[in-house]
Amino acid sequence: MRVLIVEDEPALAGAVRDGLRLAAIAADTAGDGHTALELLDLNSYDVAVLDRDIPGPSGDDIARAIVAAGSGLPILMLTAADRLDDKATGFELGADDYLTKPFEMRELVLRIRALARRAPRSTPPVHELAGITVDPFRREVYRDGRYVALTRKQFAVLQVLVEAGGGVISAEELLERAWDENADPFTNAVRITVSALRKRLGEPWVILTVPGVGYRIDVDDAGSRTVDDRTTQSAPRA
Repeated sequence: MRVLIVEDEPALAGAVRDGLRLAAIAADTAGDGHTALELLDLNSYDVAVLDRDIPGPSGDDIARAIVAAGSGLPILMLTAADRLDDKATGFELGADDYLTKPFEMRELVLRIRALARRAPRSTPPVHELAGITVDPFRREVYRDGRYVALTRKQFAVLQVLVEAGGGVISAEELLERAWDENADPFTNAVRITVSALRKRLGEPWVILTVPGVGYRIDVDDAGSRTVDDRTTQSAPRA
């Protein structure tokens, strides 16, 4: 999952970004409205978290732009404006949720996950595919009933692959959806993470490499094929 945080207080924006990363949610930050609009044009996000009072186009203007674009991108307004009239205005502008400052980080994470789940392109709260169960709320993974401990990045990559339902996901798309804007497009991080994830899930291998295309979960005959690090090397490099 990838989130855009629009917040002009650098310390708060950094704290929210770091808190989301701990929950395996990639996050980009924008300190003003112009930067926010540029990032929205460049990247695909699952949720936009907007402060209303920011330099340049306001958070309200950003919300209007998102609604006008017709993307269906869920909007969570995160602001100090806590009067009922302020909340009413926010919802009238197109906000899907409204959280006032100060707030608990855990509540923000839960609200973001709930919004992403309700989005048109979202999938059920708990994802199951080829014997793998991914629970985003608890950040837990099981394979054939066995708990699998994953790092935050491994979890994020697996979630994208499982949500694809067996479809092929390119290394470029994994980099876009599981990393943030600071990721080096020439990095080997995707290949390395997938290789480590494959080992964590154990044999028989369930993540297949499609040479020159990307990766997918083996739903046809899960685990029937052997995929080693040499096969992984043939995957597109992010």
